[in-house]
This record gives sequence, C-alpha cells and structure tokens, in this order.
Amino acid sequence: MIQQGQKIPNGQLSELTPEGMKTHLSHELFAGKKVLLFAVPGAFTPTCSEAHLPGYVRLAEQFKVKGVDIIACVAVNDAFVMNAWGKTQQAEQLMMLADGDASFSKALGLEKDTGNFGGLRSQRYAMLIDDLTVSILKLEPGKGLDQSKAENLLALL
Repeated sequence: MIQQGQKIPNGQLSELTPEGMKTHLSHELFAGKKVLLFAVPGAFTPTCSEAHLPGYVRLAEQFKVKGVDIIACVAVNDAFVMNAWGKTQQAEQLMMLADGDASFSKALGLEKDTGNFGGLRSQRYAMLIDDLTVSILKLEPGKGLDQSKAENLLALL
C-alpha cells in the first residue's frame, strides 16, 4: 500500500470532457502540481453521493485558496458514469476520473474486493500529492466517512 512520502505510480485514468474522452497518465497530469485526490468505492452510491463528493464540491474554492491546483475524484467506474455523476453533483471544479479496470487502485495498493456488490473497487481515501509525492494520506478503516472527508483534509492544509 502506498505510504506518505512515496511517489505515486504512473497509472492510467480516463476522463470524459466536453472535447471528448481523454486518457491521462498520473505522472503527466500531477507532475509539478499540488493535487487533492480522493477515491470512492462507487459513483452514485449513498455515502459517496450524500457526503463524500459534496464535501469536496462545497469546499473547492477553499482548497484552491490553500494552493491546491487539482481536486480529483476517482472511482472504479467508467468515464461516462463519472461524468454523469459529476454533472448531477455540480462538480464542475473537480476532475472526475475513471479507473475503469482498477489498475490505478491496484498500483496504489488501495483496491478492495466488494464481492457481489460491485467486484473490485477502490478503498475510500483522500490524499494530497505534491509533485507526485504523497504528503498526506487518509484512509478509511472500514465503512463510513471520517478520515477522508473534505473538512479533515482542509484542516490539514
């Protein structure tokens, strides 16, 4: 599992933009930037839709004031689902990134098998990445939302 002080792996993430489908390599997207990356087990799921993503949407401007260049939400869903979820959540200031095959989550060591709920997904976490190095990592120990909620990350900046 990735730890604070380690460099993130160079994984592939997808994003549906107004210009069409984009494939990003994490090292190219995050290099030289301060990135707040948070992961949810699935788009449109209750805790993710009612609390986790809305917190980052609500506090986006405050994160930007604190020097965050990119706020990105990632889930093991496809880019079409992530785009639709972002629209329903009014998440225009965030990047909605798809880890469709869970390869990025696996490379981080933050995947989990949810069985018949949805198969291989990401654990719920939030991390601050400073020029490709993880400076803060808040992983949820189980179900629920505490460690990785937006208010906690904002307080650490």
